Amino acid sequence: MQIIARDTHPDMAAMLEAYDCPAILVSGTYEILASNQRYQDSFGEIENAKPAYCYKVSHGYQVPCDQAGEDCPLSAAKRSGQKERVLHIHQTPRGKEHVDVEMLPINDAQGNLKFFVELLKPVEIASVEIDRNEMVGSSPAFNRMLANITRVGPTEASVLLLGESGSGKELAAMAIHNASKRKAKPMVSLECAGLTESLFESELFGHTKGAFTGANYHKKGLVESAAGGTLFLDEIADVPLDLQVKLLRLIESGTYRPVGSHETRRSDFRLICATHRNLHEMVEQGAFRQDLYYRINVFPLHLPSLNERNSDIPLLAKAMLNKLDKRGKFILTDSAMTTLKKHHYVGNIRELRNILARSMVLANTHLIDGKVVNACLAIDDFAASKTDTRQAGKQTGEMPNLKNNEANYLQDLLKSCEGDKEKAAKIAGISLRSLYRKLS
Repeated sequence: MQIIARDTHPDMAAMLEAYDCPAILVSGTYEILASNQRYQDSFGEIENAKPAYCYKVSHGYQVPCDQAGEDCPLSAAKRSGQKERVLHIHQTPRGKEHVDVEMLPINDAQGNLKFFVELLKPVEIASVEIDRNEMVGSSPAFNRMLANITRVGPTEASVLLLGESGSGKELAAMAIHNASKRKAKPMVSLECAGLTESLFESELFGHTKGAFTGANYHKKGLVESAAGGTLFLDEIADVPLDLQVKLLRLIESGTYRPVGSHETRRSDFRLICATHRNLHEMVEQGAFRQDLYYRINVFPLHLPSLNERNSDIPLLAKAMLNKLDKRGKFILTDSAMTTLKKHHYVGNIRELRNILARSMVLANTHLIDGKVVNACLAIDDFAASKTDTRQAGKQTGEMPNLKNNEANYLQDLLKSCEGDKEKAAKIAGISLRSLYRKLS
């Protein structure tokens, strides 16, 4: 075993081997004095010919992290005199990776800060690279969310995921589950929107044979299936008031009864809920039980919208295209990326995925460029404008003129195709000759 030490503290260097994760010993001036075997196995050996500094080795910076626009755990530990923790993106032999960093200050006999032990724990539930994980991103907003997931994941705290529709709440729930001690057991999901009382109870608690008309067999509920694992209730705000009390009883006692049964059963599960609605306002309006709200809102976690993490769009787009394009045929050009980044997303990640899938249909070659993406967006804009026109017509009692609608659509389509009539005709599903005739 090679221990790299530039200090006269071999005992301190050997101490690092007691940690079950990669660890380095750092001076107050950011110099790496020693590393353990786990660090060398994960991040590689550090050359000992000249001084090595943590900010340069981990990030390639020429200055400490806090001078490069990032949080620095060492500077924070200096100020507080206590353990500090941040999530960073580190350079590794495998590429860039998210790493959960803990900085432990060590005092000398007089109580003065002497050294720092830096513990580095790779975060395997997300990726900075393409095709390595479901959760992909490196923007500040994404990293803040991921840092909270790494903190709450190993605990038993109930989590409430808050964010716009399509922002990836189910992926976040799975990441929390995979970061927990329950990851060997299943995560079971229930979409709460639109469930009737009988269906909600049957899905959640199960039912016995003959419990109601059509109950021809015993059915195991999701609560039982989630035993030892995680129960994920999506769109929790849509659970009707009269059902909320039954859900509260389950959360408080861990007990339930299958529909049609008198037997009380128990299930041990970790609860994660999600909603895109403002539950606090619903509580004030009397549309959501206050006691249930505080039961599920132990650790609220905001999921950033795609517009909040705009710098992640190129990485997300490439990762999604790789999954959509099984043959690896299509390539996104720089102009396509520019157009995707300029777009304002209402449907978040789902909308981005739809645009890419549509681009694969409209592209004439293996290249998806800005023109193709603009054509995809024009279809959405046209559909939205027709919806608005129909709604306005319903309010005024007037029906839109078909010829004017067609002319407006073709003009918008030509504009999105930058005057390319052959491309516009193909998108419109008509011949080039018919397009000329309609335009005239």
